[in-house]
Amino acid sequence: MAYVAVKGGAQAIEASIRRLKFERLKRGRVLGVPEALAGLRSLIDQVMSEGSLYCEALAALAIKQAEGSPEEAVFVLRAYRSTLPRKYYSKTIEPQAMEVERRISASFKDIPGGQILGSSPDYTHRMLDLTLLDESDVSVGLWLREFTALPAATAGNEAASLRALPKVAQYLREQQLLPHYLPDDTPPADVTKQSVQFPTTRSQRLQMLTRGQTGAVTALAYAALRGYGGQHPTVGELRVGQVPVYVDDPLQAEAADGEAYYLGQVKVTEVEALVVKSAGKNAQKKSLTFALGYGLCLGQNETKAIAMSVLDQCLEAGDPQYPTHNEEFVLMHIDSVEATGFISHLKLPHYVTFQSKLDSIRRTSDRLAEAAKECAP
Repeated sequence: MAYVAVKGGAQAIEASIRRLKFERLKRGRVLGVPEALAGLRSLIDQVMSEGSLYCEALAALAIKQAEGSPEEAVFVLRAYRSTLPRKYYSKTIEPQAMEVERRISASFKDIPGGQILGSSPDYTHRMLDLTLLDESDVSVGLWLREFTALPAATAGNEAASLRALPKVAQYLREQQLLPHYLPDDTPPADVTKQSVQFPTTRSQRLQMLTRGQTGAVTALAYAALRGYGGQHPTVGELRVGQVPVYVDDPLQAEAADGEAYYLGQVKVTEVEALVVKSAGKNAQKKSLTFALGYGLCLGQNETKAIAMSVLDQCLEAGDPQYPTHNEEFVLMHIDSVEATGFISHLKLPHYVTFQSKLDSIRRTSDRLAEAAKECAP
């Protein structure tokens, strides 16, 4: 494809950048990073997940720079991420050790440890709250003091129990309704450092799904539920909370019992979705069991994590009659940076290629006109 330079482009580009800054500042107010951190929690979690970099402050800065555009914010955050040295890989995170903030199941009413509603807009009326127009730092301070003065919902051993809640999937495994899998310690291929080749491994698919654009992942999962994927799972368990991150001692990395260093906690959303699956070689011996679709995203990102679990099970099934089972179709079209970049490239000068198309259309039109004249009586 041919592109051509535009004369005087440097001055025009400089003027465009200055105009962009003007549009961000023309109201005479500055959106500070602390304000973004205070009020844009969901957007920050989305940008961290798609940018695959867990840092709320940097995500807030990217959102400020992008004027609230998630795609642009993810672009600049990934660009910054690419400059960082990669010194260590953490040990495998164990969601079983999550300090749970929210935990629900759509499969069972009563689950060990109980349903924990936590923080979610699911139970609100979703009507425009005009009282927020009068919200101030003073009113917020008063509300926070009242809220923190309330009796704690959990204390003592109850709080400790939120760090080791049993999995719903384990209950089904004990009932022989969900397969047991042997641990696979194969090091995962890092999709940010190695080009993806098809067919992919499951670790690659999960990485690309969790980095995928939230809207794209949700749309494809919705398509799968509507008949373009043959899937309609039930959420076995959705949990949101903090998981600890450890790194092996670099001097004892080869030792099986080497010391590990605690780095801190990250908030994640984990979903295990259940799909009914047939087992057996023929109709007489065919039985039914459950298969598990998995989703895990940085931050509280519930819709995306559920959608990810749907697509995970679609890609595991790999039925060629459904487009959402085609891993290349799904994985190559959900990436925010790739999709935005390719669509945006259409704004570049295509003068040469378009002129070629225009000449071709004109020649065809001229030939058709001449043919019409020859056939005229």
